[in-house]
Amino acid sequence: MTTTGMHQRGETGSGGPWAASWTAFAAVMMIFGGVMAIFEGISAIAEDDVFVVTRNYAYNFNLTSWGWIHLSLGVLVVLAGAALFTGAMWARVVGIALAGLSMIANFMWLPYYPVWAIVLIAVDAFVIWALCVGISRQPRTE
Repeated sequence: MTTTGMHQRGETGSGGPWAASWTAFAAVMMIFGGVMAIFEGISAIAEDDVFVVTRNYAYNFNLTSWGWIHLSLGVLVVLAGAALFTGAMWARVVGIALAGLSMIANFMWLPYYPVWAIVLIAVDAFVIWALCVGISRQPRTE
């Protein structure tokens, strides 16, 4: 019997189309999550009256400070998501690190806007998963 090659990885060890599709999924989700974080930051900076602040919360910060944190982190996440389309390994590492930071920031944002924070935590979890799955497990032979 001969092998048709349908179940083999590419000759370069790049992981084939599945690895590329998970990376593209992570890039699109990072851009989406980053834009949502930018909107989150702008709304926290512009209108402090929109948000209900829970009393006696352990992570009590000024709402304007949270707005600037989410705005700057959102811009970085969008840039890292765009860099993922290049396929560079450094973009994956930066993407995982920024998605983790965004996940932590949104966890601490839970008392201000719980539904938005939970959605962005889920998006960041999918991004980390997609970036870790998309990495090729075969060494390159180039």
